[in-house]
Amino acid sequence: MEIYMNIMSLTAVELGKRIKAKEISVEEAVTAALDAIEKKEKLVNSFVTVDREGALKRAKEVQKQIDDGTLTGPLAGVPVAIKDNMCTKDLLTTCSSKILYNFIPTYTAEAVLNLEKAGAVILGKHRNRQSRRGQKLSE
Repeated sequence: MEIYMNIMSLTAVELGKRIKAKEISVEEAVTAALDAIEKKEKLVNSFVTVDREGALKRAKEVQKQIDDGTLTGPLAGVPVAIKDNMCTKDLLTTCSSKILYNFIPTYTAEAVLNLEKAGAVILGKHRNRQSRRGQKLSE
Protein backbone atom coordinates (compact mmCIF):
# COMPACT_ATOMS: atom_id res chain seq x y z
CA MET A 1 0.00 0.00 0.00
CA GLU A 2 2.88 2.39 0.70
CA ILE A 3 4.09 2.24 -2.90
CA TYR A 4 0.63 3.37 -4.08
CA MET A 5 0.72 6.35 -1.72
CA ASN A 6 4.12 7.32 -3.10
CA ILE A 7 2.91 6.96 -6.70
CA MET A 8 -0.10 9.19 -6.07
CA SER A 9 2.13 11.95 -4.69
CA LEU A 10 4.11 12.21 -7.95
CA THR A 11 3.40 14.72 -10.71
CA ALA A 12 2.67 13.38 -14.18
CA VAL A 13 6.18 14.36 -15.29
CA GLU A 14 7.82 12.66 -12.30
CA LEU A 15 5.71 9.53 -12.79
CA GLY A 16 6.58 9.39 -16.49
CA LYS A 17 10.29 9.59 -15.64
CA ARG A 18 10.00 6.81 -13.05
CA ILE A 19 8.12 4.59 -15.49
CA LYS A 20 10.75 5.23 -18.16
CA ALA A 21 13.49 4.39 -15.64
CA LYS A 22 11.61 1.15 -14.79
CA GLU A 23 11.27 2.17 -11.13
CA ILE A 24 7.49 1.88 -11.44
CA SER A 25 5.53 -0.25 -13.90
CA VAL A 26 2.61 1.15 -15.86
CA GLU A 27 0.33 -1.41 -14.23
CA GLU A 28 1.43 -0.27 -10.74
CA ALA A 29 0.76 3.37 -11.65
CA VAL A 30 -2.65 2.63 -13.15
CA THR A 31 -3.66 0.35 -10.26
CA ALA A 32 -2.64 3.03 -7.74
CA ALA A 33 -4.73 5.64 -9.54
CA LEU A 34 -7.74 3.34 -9.89
CA ASP A 35 -7.53 2.34 -6.22
CA ALA A 36 -7.39 6.01 -5.20
CA ILE A 37 -10.46 6.74 -7.32
CA GLU A 38 -12.32 3.77 -5.82
CA LYS A 39 -11.41 4.85 -2.30
CA LYS A 40 -12.54 8.48 -2.69
CA GLU A 41 -15.18 8.46 -5.42
CA LYS A 42 -18.19 8.09 -3.13
CA LEU A 43 -17.09 11.21 -1.28
CA VAL A 44 -16.10 13.43 -4.22
CA ASN A 45 -18.40 12.11 -6.97
CA SER A 46 -16.12 13.36 -9.75
CA PHE A 47 -16.34 10.52 -12.29
CA VAL A 48 -19.14 9.58 -14.65
CA THR A 49 -17.28 6.50 -15.86
CA VAL A 50 -14.28 4.59 -14.53
CA ASP A 51 -12.95 2.01 -16.98
CA ARG A 52 -10.91 -0.25 -14.68
CA GLU A 53 -10.85 -3.22 -17.05
CA GLY A 54 -9.94 -1.13 -20.10
CA ALA A 55 -7.29 0.84 -18.22
CA LEU A 56 -5.56 -2.28 -16.88
CA LYS A 57 -5.61 -3.88 -20.33
CA ARG A 58 -4.17 -0.71 -21.86
CA ALA A 59 -1.51 -0.55 -19.11
CA LYS A 60 -0.15 -3.93 -20.20
CA GLU A 61 -0.10 -2.87 -23.85
CA VAL A 62 1.66 0.40 -23.06
CA GLN A 63 4.22 -1.36 -20.85
CA LYS A 64 5.15 -3.64 -23.75
CA GLN A 65 5.58 -0.63 -26.04
CA ILE A 66 7.76 1.13 -23.47
CA ASP A 67 9.85 -2.00 -22.98
CA ASP A 68 10.42 -2.44 -26.71
CA GLY A 69 11.27 1.25 -27.20
CA THR A 70 8.18 2.15 -29.25
CA LEU A 71 6.88 4.62 -26.64
CA THR A 72 9.48 6.99 -25.23
CA GLY A 73 7.65 10.27 -24.57
CA PRO A 74 6.89 11.89 -21.21
CA LEU A 75 3.27 10.67 -21.09
CA ALA A 76 4.07 7.03 -21.80
CA GLY A 77 2.37 4.99 -19.09
CA VAL A 78 0.91 7.96 -17.21
CA PRO A 79 -2.70 7.41 -16.11
CA VAL A 80 -5.08 10.25 -16.99
CA ALA A 81 -8.78 11.06 -16.75
CA ILE A 82 -10.56 13.09 -19.38
CA LYS A 83 -13.61 15.32 -19.30
CA ASP A 84 -16.87 13.62 -20.13
CA ASN A 85 -17.44 15.92 -23.12
CA MET A 86 -14.67 14.23 -25.14
CA CYS A 87 -15.85 11.30 -27.22
CA THR A 88 -14.25 7.93 -26.63
CA LYS A 89 -15.20 5.04 -28.86
CA ASP A 90 -17.22 2.37 -27.04
CA LEU A 91 -16.99 4.24 -23.70
CA LEU A 92 -19.95 6.11 -22.21
CA THR A 93 -19.85 9.85 -22.99
CA THR A 94 -22.68 11.77 -21.35
CA CYS A 95 -21.38 15.35 -21.12
CA SER A 96 -22.92 15.02 -17.62
CA SER A 97 -26.30 15.49 -19.27
CA LYS A 98 -29.49 13.57 -18.67
CA ILE A 99 -30.21 13.77 -22.40
CA LEU A 100 -27.01 11.85 -23.24
CA TYR A 101 -27.18 9.43 -20.29
CA ASN A 102 -26.59 6.39 -22.53
CA PHE A 103 -24.53 7.80 -25.44
CA ILE A 104 -21.69 5.54 -26.52
CA PRO A 105 -19.72 7.13 -29.39
CA THR A 106 -18.57 5.24 -32.46
CA TYR A 107 -15.41 7.36 -32.69
CA THR A 108 -12.74 8.87 -30.43
CA ALA A 109 -11.96 12.60 -30.29
CA GLU A 110 -8.62 13.62 -31.82
CA ALA A 111 -7.37 15.01 -28.48
CA VAL A 112 -7.97 11.65 -26.81
CA LEU A 113 -6.31 9.82 -29.71
CA ASN A 114 -3.27 12.06 -29.27
CA LEU A 115 -3.09 11.17 -25.57
CA GLU A 116 -3.30 7.49 -26.45
CA LYS A 117 -0.64 7.83 -29.16
CA ALA A 118 1.63 9.40 -26.52
CA GLY A 119 1.06 6.34 -24.32
CA ALA A 120 -1.26 7.84 -21.72
CA VAL A 121 -3.68 5.40 -20.10
CA ILE A 122 -7.28 6.65 -19.92
CA LEU A 123 -8.82 5.78 -16.54
CA GLY A 124 -12.25 7.20 -17.13
CA LYS A 125 -14.35 10.31 -17.61
CA HIS A 126 -14.74 13.31 -15.25
CA ARG A 127 -18.06 15.01 -14.71
CA ASN A 128 -18.83 18.32 -16.44
CA ARG A 129 -20.69 21.25 -15.01
CA GLN A 130 -22.62 21.39 -18.30
CA SER A 131 -24.25 24.81 -18.62
CA ARG A 132 -25.79 24.82 -15.15
CA ARG A 133 -23.40 27.22 -13.46
CA GLY A 134 -23.68 27.35 -9.71
CA GLN A 135 -25.81 24.23 -9.37
CA LYS A 136 -24.73 21.07 -7.62
CA LEU A 137 -23.76 18.14 -9.84
CA SER A 138 -26.37 15.93 -8.22
CA GLU A 139 -29.26 18.19 -9.26
